[in-house]
Amino acid sequence: MKKEKTIGELAKEHPDKSYIELERYRDEDRRQEAQQISPAAEDEGEEQDNPALFKKEIDYHRYWKDMYEKEHKLRQEAEGETTIVKGVGMNSPEMKRAQAKIKELEESLANALAVNEYHQKLNGKLQERLTEVEEENKKLHDHLNKKIDSTRKAGL
Repeated sequence: MKKEKTIGELAKEHPDKSYIELERYRDEDRRQEAQQISPAAEDEGEEQDNPALFKKEIDYHRYWKDMYEKEHKLRQEAEGETTIVKGVGMNSPEMKRAQAKIKELEESLANALAVNEYHQKLNGKLQERLTEVEEENKKLHDHLNKKIDSTRKAGL
């Protein structure tokens, strides 16, 4: 009987495959092995007592447990380092200069927004006045055209 590979071993051999694809590959190996077992062995229940299948499940769970523990440890280390950086960084001279620069930029932004609001109001007033002037211009144009038409009718 050949040694069955764990999901971890399969993942190392085939890094481009997903977990589901690796499970299908492993299950196909199991089916092929089950077909090789004689019908008499199935009747006796040897397949259920097969320690290799049980060991494979233990390896699978151990692999994921180890992976979880490594990830958990790395996450805790990263959180600790982040806390240290935050604690040291907030009191550093560079951080104080950066905070002063941020305040200065916020003030500049507030001034720019105030100027922008003023310009928008002014632009709105200018747009209204332009519309009024265009209407007056049209009225004068119509009035002048009437005068010219009346003088032409009068014979001049």
